[in-house]
Amino acid sequence: MTAAVLEHRARAAAAPAADGVDKWAVLRRLATARGAYGLSDRDLAVMQALVSFHPETVLRPGRALIVYPSNATLCARLHGMPCSTMRRHLARLVDSGLVMRRDSPNGKRYVRRTGAAPVAYGFDLTPLAARAGEIEAHAAAAEQLAAEIAALRETVSLMHRDLFGLADLGAETHPGLGLWDRMRDAARLTCRTLRRKLDREALIRLRDDHAALIEEAGAVLAPDQSGEMSTSDGEIEQHLQRSNEESIDEDHGHEEVHETPTLRAVIPANVARDAAKLTLREVLDACPEILSYAPDGIRDWDDMLRTALSVAPMLGITLSVWEKAMLCMGRAEAAVVVAAMLERLDDIRVPGAYLHSLIRRGENGMFSCTDMIRPRHRSRAA
Repeated sequence: MTAAVLEHRARAAAAPAADGVDKWAVLRRLATARGAYGLSDRDLAVMQALVSFHPETVLRPGRALIVYPSNATLCARLHGMPCSTMRRHLARLVDSGLVMRRDSPNGKRYVRRTGAAPVAYGFDLTPLAARAGEIEAHAAAAEQLAAEIAALRETVSLMHRDLFGLADLGAETHPGLGLWDRMRDAARLTCRTLRRKLDREALIRLRDDHAALIEEAGAVLAPDQSGEMSTSDGEIEQHLQRSNEESIDEDHGHEEVHETPTLRAVIPANVARDAAKLTLREVLDACPEILSYAPDGIRDWDDMLRTALSVAPMLGITLSVWEKAMLCMGRAEAAVVVAAMLERLDDIRVPGAYLHSLIRRGENGMFSCTDMIRPRHRSRAA
C-alpha cells in the first residue's frame, strides 16, 4: 500500500455516484487518454480483460464492481500472456488509480456468498466508473493536441517546400547569396526530421525557424515583386478595357474570357494572345490528365478554367501565385499551364515556385504556353 494508492482510493471514494457508464465506451476513451495516465497498450489490454469479467455492460458506482479472476484465468483471457508480465501490468493499473485491490485475508481472489450480501475480494473497478468524466476530459485534450500536431506537421511540410521553391527562385534572381544555401539545407534537414514522430514544441520550433527564413527571403525578393506589380491608374484602366475584349480562338470560333475586374495588373499583349494559338482539342490531347478532375467533361474554355481553378490548390499553388498567373498570362493560358504542369507533376518539385518562374519569364516575353503543349502533342501523335 503506497501513498499514491491511498490518494487514489480517497479520490474514488469522494467521487459522486453517477448513473453509470458503458464499460466499453470508457475503455475506448481511456485508450485515447492513456498518455495522461502513463499507460501502454499492454496495460490497456489487461484492463480490458479485467473489465470483461464484469457481467454487466454498465458500470454503476455504488454497486459491487469487484472482479476476482485467478491469475491463470486472466492470463488465458490475455491469450497466454506470461503471469509475470500480467502482474507487472496489473501493478501499473493500480498505481494509475484506475483499479483498486480488495485483498482477502489470505491474499486470494474469491467471492463468499454467505449472509445477506456476497463479499468479493479481487480488483475493484469503481475508480474506472467514478473517473469517467476525468478520462473524457483527458481524451478530449489528447485529441485536440493530436489535431494541433497534425496541423503543425502540415504547415511545416508546406513551408519546407516553400523553402526549396524560394531558394531556386532566389538563386535565379539574386545569385551568390548564402541565404539560398541555408534555405536548402534547412529544407533537406526538415525532410529527414519529419520522418520521426515530433512533439508539439519541436514542430513549433521548426515552424518558427522556417518562417524566419521565408521572411528573410521575402525581404530580398520583395523589391522586385513590388516593382513588378506596381501599375499606374492609366495602366489599370487600359488593362480592364483590353481584358474585356480578350477572346480565345477555338476551331475558327471566338469565345470571350473576361478578366475579373477587381484584379490589377497589365497583361503583356504577346502573352495574353498566346492561348489563341492553341485549340482546346490540342490542349486536351496533349494533357489528358486534367480530364480526371472534370466529372462532367471539358467542353469549352469555361470548363477548362473551372477545372484548372480546382486543380491549382491541389498542386500547392497559392491563391496569390494563381491570381498573378491569370493577371500576367491571361486566364486561358494560366489554365493551359496548369494542365501541362499536371502532366509533368513528377518532374516538378515545387509547382508554386515553378509557376512563379514561368510568370517572370512571361513578363519578359520569354515564355509561351505553346512551348509546353505542342511538343507533347507531337509526341503523343507519334
